[in-house]
Amino acid sequence: MSKDKLWGGRFTQPTDKFVEEFTASIDFDKRLYHQDIRGSIAHARMLGKQGIIPMGDVEKIVKGLQEILSRIEAGEFDFSVSLEDIHMNIEARLSEKIGEAGKRLHTGRSRNDQVALDIRLYLRDELVEISAYLELLIDALLFQAEGNVDVIMPGYTHLQTAQPILFAHHMLAYVEMFKRDIGRIEDCLKRANVLPLGAGALAGTTFPIDREHVAELLDFPAVTRNSLDSVSDRDFALEFLSCASIIMMHLSRFSEELILWSTSEFRFIELSDGFCTGSSIMPQKKNPDVPELVRGKTGRVYGNLMALLTVMKSLPLAYNKDMQEDKEPLFDTIDTVKGSLKIFADMIREMRVNAETMRSAAAKGFSTATDVADYLVRKGMPFRDAHEVVGKSVAYCIANRKDLPELSIEEWQSFSDRIGADIYDAITLEASVNARKATGGTALERVKAEIERAKVGR
Repeated sequence: MSKDKLWGGRFTQPTDKFVEEFTASIDFDKRLYHQDIRGSIAHARMLGKQGIIPMGDVEKIVKGLQEILSRIEAGEFDFSVSLEDIHMNIEARLSEKIGEAGKRLHTGRSRNDQVALDIRLYLRDELVEISAYLELLIDALLFQAEGNVDVIMPGYTHLQTAQPILFAHHMLAYVEMFKRDIGRIEDCLKRANVLPLGAGALAGTTFPIDREHVAELLDFPAVTRNSLDSVSDRDFALEFLSCASIIMMHLSRFSEELILWSTSEFRFIELSDGFCTGSSIMPQKKNPDVPELVRGKTGRVYGNLMALLTVMKSLPLAYNKDMQEDKEPLFDTIDTVKGSLKIFADMIREMRVNAETMRSAAAKGFSTATDVADYLVRKGMPFRDAHEVVGKSVAYCIANRKDLPELSIEEWQSFSDRIGADIYDAITLEASVNARKATGGTALERVKAEIERAKVGR
């Protein structure tokens, strides 16, 4: 008989050694020890309050669990693969310490609702921490925006020079992305923050438990409403992995720009040496390893989302052992996102902006062509006609190796007699930027207002 197993009463042969190792989750779910102990203490107190177990046993259980917590945090707890998971390891040790009282702890619950509780408690804490890391990254972006508020750079579409914008406006675009990420994390927290304990294995329990009291002890605002769903639901984990994938997508887009901007061809920025590495053979190299690695880790997080979606896609109700595969993708994603956000926040704060290089690039590529069209519209020309006029002037410039500000007034007027000497004032970089004053535009006054709005709104 499997005497070392807390569930071994029905079995007459020991578990195969390799099966034991293959099915055990203790190597990765031991990080849930704090949540497991916290949940067990709340469960024990509820059992005592309801008269399901003696209050004397509750006191022994609570004291024993607190001592186990201290041992784990001191690195003095030996986790056993033969006990499979964090729940069985803690419960077995508790029974060793306090005897019969420890064996009463599992009354009215199952490992199925216990693990659902532990994961929700763990993810709830991590969601709060991830939001804090997002806030730190937003702080770094606002720091760069405010410190370089009047720096002009080229804006791109299709990676081709489009129109001049403020560098600060570009930073604020990422502020908006990461603010949405915070909103998604907060929304995800609402669905993760529901107590599943009390569902038992799948059908509830015959004991007169008080789930609402446990929810109160564990700071859950609500309890789950269906026992089958309670133990088989991993939507909250999938939702987080989806949110995390979007966060990483935003970081990856930003990484791509930082990588491009730090090349010798762009020279828009310089990353601090602390976030770069050199080459083992080429002494001149300074490689942007951090953004490259974050860009690479994005695929890892996407893979974790697909892994758990695939695990869940065909599972009948209620719990299935397949669902043990939820933890490693979840834990890996949490670690990856937190690490990426932290390193990005530090890197962005230390980034140096090459203002003159950006401005020089913004002056090239006919970036103020749209401003010429807008100028002609204000002179009474329909936009489509103005578009054609400017297109011809750009073609002329290309053929004659000139840029728009270099055209003489005579050359301008050869394209339209509506063009006067005031055209030169309309197509400076500053004029182009500051003309875009509508909400969301790149005008200096609008960008300054958005920086303040972002600071106050947080």
